[in-house]
Amino acid sequence: MSGADEWIGRAPHPALRRMITRYIGYTQHDCTLGLHRGLPSRHVTLVISLGAPVRIVGMPGDQSPAELHGFVGGMHTSSAVIAQDAKQSGIHIELHPLGVRSLLGLPSAELSGYVVGLGELGSARLAALPERLREAKTWAGRFAILDRVFLTEAVDAAGPPREIGWAWQRMLADGGTGTVSALADEIGWSRRHFSERFRGELGLSPKQAARVLRFERACNALRRRPGTDLAELAVSCGYYDQPHLTNEWRALAGCSPGVWIAEELPSLQYEDIGPGAHSRA
Repeated sequence: MSGADEWIGRAPHPALRRMITRYIGYTQHDCTLGLHRGLPSRHVTLVISLGAPVRIVGMPGDQSPAELHGFVGGMHTSSAVIAQDAKQSGIHIELHPLGVRSLLGLPSAELSGYVVGLGELGSARLAALPERLREAKTWAGRFAILDRVFLTEAVDAAGPPREIGWAWQRMLADGGTGTVSALADEIGWSRRHFSERFRGELGLSPKQAARVLRFERACNALRRRPGTDLAELAVSCGYYDQPHLTNEWRALAGCSPGVWIAEELPSLQYEDIGPGAHSRA
């Protein structure tokens, strides 16, 4: 590989797009941020290192620290803390939570709040991915391997109830600013029944998922415009006010928005890489 930093985004094979949003390949040299926060988001995340194992020093749940060449992290409401070396290279894969059952053989709910090594998923093909991807010489070759493996792994598993899929899409569309009661009423279920069925599929309650989506919306806005006024950001993302935004940020990210902007934002260029884009820093 060259000495330049690389951020390569690509959409998966069309047959996989109901399960996978995108692949993001990255190589960083001279990374100065010692600790990185893996933030809550709408995705289940699969990460494969092309170099040294990823050192997760703070899990989102009560798991012990781990060093893994490949792992999947479920949806969560607190950040994972990852120790970073000066040079790092890998692939970050964003999975649709309601498609995880078809791709990995278990529902998203079973992964919620946990980080699971690829070797623990019961698939020899998934366990072998880190080694296979390290042997490939180009990003195009690595993405092609991912397509082949995931197309082989994918099965026609029973999907979530139609009502849950509809509610999740509605929440994604409004950024988590709607109410749980309104969603339950539109579906025609009681709030309690809706909440139980939703948690059974995603692992988070509708209220928790809405918190994550509002937070993700605020993160994306700050990535686009780091100088955004936080009071304005709070209102536009569905928070009561700036203190509410700051309190939620501390709970979900483990730091204030200002600390995250100063420490993390310069090293997160890949967030703006579209599925078919290439970027070099």
